[in-house]
Amino acid sequence: MESKVTEMSAQDTLPDVVPPLKQHSDYYRDLPLNAPFNWLSAGMADLVIQPRLSLAYGFIVCAVSLIIVFGLVLTGYDHFLFPALSAFAVIAPLFAVGLYEKSRRLAEGRPVSLSDMIFAKSQSRGQLLFIGVLLSLLILGWIRTSVLIYALFFGVVPFPGSHEILPMLVFTPRGWAMLLVGTICGGLIAAFAFAISFLGVPLLLDKDVDALTAMGSSFATAWANKRVTIIWGAIVVAALLATFATAFLALIVVFPLLGHATWHAYKDFEDVL
Repeated sequence: MESKVTEMSAQDTLPDVVPPLKQHSDYYRDLPLNAPFNWLSAGMADLVIQPRLSLAYGFIVCAVSLIIVFGLVLTGYDHFLFPALSAFAVIAPLFAVGLYEKSRRLAEGRPVSLSDMIFAKSQSRGQLLFIGVLLSLLILGWIRTSVLIYALFFGVVPFPGSHEILPMLVFTPRGWAMLLVGTICGGLIAAFAFAISFLGVPLLLDKDVDALTAMGSSFATAWANKRVTIIWGAIVVAALLATFATAFLALIVVFPLLGHATWHAYKDFEDVL
């Protein structure tokens, strides 16, 4: 009888066994899902302050892009156009450093000029160059991968040219399969590059840290805040596709807008980086 009383007493006093509470990563920020649209709004506010500076910067990026495209076509390397467009998305955060600098100066109440944007001084000194080299290696890896994918589906034959490859890709089952595999491989490379750079590059501009720390912090923050990061990535991809559809002319406005917005994304995550 005494043992039964003891057993019942223990059952009354011991708490129920429940699963442990989910612990968020140290890189997690409790941001709403509409945060990327708030970044766009803040980026537009920066763009309309001294808009000629941002638009001139966008014009330079647009002009360089067009020169590269025409250079590839005129030299017979037009088969690298598709990988080159993907490469632009990979390295774009590095090209936007001047836009981050304008947003930073506006927030600090300092004057800003086009030369300040073009020759922005990074707090991490040469680390921006290092991350640029790593992103360039990713681009070279993607170009080599795209060549291997083409050879896998069409054999080791000369590239027929962009005027022939488009019908092959769009109207044949083999072309559909190549597009699917290429999109998956390119998407994985682009997603990794985006994760390490979209916060890593602004961090290198703003703080004295090394490139590996910046890239690691950016990746960890993107992973811990996947939903917000995916929404922002989708906005960036949609905006870049729109610029390609306008022969890069929309870059004059879209690129500055995304650049300023990315700076505000960095500021929202600054305390966890």
